[in-house]
Amino acid sequence: MSSYIMDLRKIVGHRPLLQVGASVIVEDEQGRILLQLRSDNHLWGYAGGSVELDEVVEDAAKRELREETGLIAESLTLFGIFSGKDTHYIYPNGDEVSNIDIVFLCKQYSGTLTCQEGEVERLQFFHYDDLPKNIFAPLRRPLSKWIEEKRRANAQ
Repeated sequence: MSSYIMDLRKIVGHRPLLQVGASVIVEDEQGRILLQLRSDNHLWGYAGGSVELDEVVEDAAKRELREETGLIAESLTLFGIFSGKDTHYIYPNGDEVSNIDIVFLCKQYSGTLTCQEGEVERLQFFHYDDLPKNIFAPLRRPLSKWIEEKRRANAQ
């Protein structure tokens, strides 16, 4: 969690916060998506986290990707911006957020897959027709859009 959000939590406790996130959907050369099994709720999702004060969103996305997966993004493409009731979330510790998630697509990367200790239990690539069932709820809409785009591209 970002230090900015942690500082706010000291003031507001568990009350809802508007949180801006920067996330990355990583695709390998076979068109599979990289997902991580989160340590806090044991649900699958892609890499991402809070943008710090004055941080460039793309830099935050690259930072989160490297911290959580060990991968270095060579290039990012804006995939979408997601917000609304389906991005609202209450963490296991009771912290409540309304997320604005700025999601990037990354197909060019380097590095070695490495799980971030204490945050990521497992990293695995999945085919779009074989994603795990236990997906982190705020990420379902972006993942549905990604699946739809993959199916459309493969149908052509």
